[in-house]
Parts: sequence; C-alpha cells; structure tokens
Amino acid sequence: MLRFALALRFVTLVAAVGVGFGAIMMFWLGAAKLAGGMNFVFPAEGAGQSVITAVMEATDAFLFGLVLVVFAYGITFGFAIDLPSAVRAKLPPWMQVEGIGELKNTLIEIILVYLIVDFATDVAEVETRVSWDMLLKPAAIFLIAGALRLVRNTRSEDHTHADIGPARASSPDQT
Repeated sequence: MLRFALALRFVTLVAAVGVGFGAIMMFWLGAAKLAGGMNFVFPAEGAGQSVITAVMEATDAFLFGLVLVVFAYGITFGFAIDLPSAVRAKLPPWMQVEGIGELKNTLIEIILVYLIVDFATDVAEVETRVSWDMLLKPAAIFLIAGALRLVRNTRSEDHTHADIGPARASSPDQT
C-alpha cells in the first residue's frame, strides 16, 4: 500500500509538464506582444497599440512564464523526484524550493506584480482623466500585499516562538 501511495507522487509530473507548456505559451505570447509593439515602431495600416503598452504586456508575459518555469521545477523536484542534498546545495537559491507554502507565496507575489503591471498598463492606455473606479485595482493590490505580509509575519513569529520556547525553559538563568 505504501509503495502505491509513493508511486502516486509521479502523477505530479503531469502537473509539472502542464505548467511547463504554460510557460512556453507565455513566452510565445510575450514574443507576439513584442512583435505587436514593433508594428507601432514600424507603422503598418491600423496599428493602434502603443509601444509602451506592448512592451509592458510582453514583460508581464515573460515574467509570468519565468515564474511558471520555477513552478514546474518546484513541482518536479519538490514532490516527484528527490534530489540528493549535495546536488540541491549546488543549485542557485531561486531553484531551491522548500515546499508548497513557498510556491504559494511565489504565486501570490507574481499575482501582485501582474496586477501592478496591469494597472500601469491601464493608466498608460487611458488618454483621458483617471476615474475613481480605476482606484479599485491599487486598493486590491494594497490589501493583497498586506495580507501576504501578515501571513509571513505570523509564520515567522510561530517559528521564532517554537525555537525560543524550549530553549528558555531549559536555560540555567531561569532556575
């Protein structure tokens, strides 16, 4: 039964391959958006997109594609395949994924970056005055960033108290 349960971890490779294909699609989308920006630099009939918008959208797509590559790596070597500790120590820090919590935090961070770039793109596209309803996205960004900060502080305090608690109980100064 345990062998069967351990063999199921290789099912996560399906997710890793899917995420890898998603990364390739995002890189392709980023290249297409840059090509659209080139249409503005070298005008053709009906080129209505600004080069700034095209570059910002392409950068966002490339960034998300890069994050998907990190996710695919994290899923593969975090859940399906165990790397020896000597090999894992040689990897750059961004490739050393410790668990699902770290992947979730990375996803939240990339959502924040995406929302910021999307807001900046929206502001760059607007040729008229900015309206009050456009402030909803920055407010959402602020709230999500605050929630992420609170979650991180709560986790770090839990680890700090867990580490300090037993050490204080056994220290000779308190006897």
